[in-house]
Amino acid sequence: MGAAPLNITKVAVGCASLEILAARIAARGEDAVATVTTRYRPTRADELIGGSLYWIVKHRLVARQTILGFDTAEEGKRCLIRLDARLVPVHGYPRRAHQGWRYLDGKDAPPDFDGGDADLAALPSGLVNELTGLGLL
Repeated sequence: MGAAPLNITKVAVGCASLEILAARIAARGEDAVATVTTRYRPTRADELIGGSLYWIVKHRLVARQTILGFDTAEEGKRCLIRLDARLVPVHGYPRRAHQGWRYLDGKDAPPDFDGGDADLAALPSGLVNELTGLGLL
């Protein structure tokens, strides 16, 4: 079996909840693809394709999107990360805020909320964060 995919983390600047992040991504999505603009192309970009971008909201990894590829924008001055527009909620893991993005090995990535956790994904993000912080989720 192959190695776990490489992922990146990024702070959802200005998003106070998963709901706000979901609305922002929906506004950026077109034909099931959403884009995020960054200043620099990741040096390990080829390893990231098929991995995920994990979003940090209020110092917790809360959701992910699959990385589809990379493009350039603004005459080569910016990097576009092409993402699957579907936002997948994950079990919240604590994560410090940072600028830009950071690599995250697949073995260290939080698990998705699966079908059995659908009720948990519907809970308010504040409650999920509190329960996770207490070690109950």
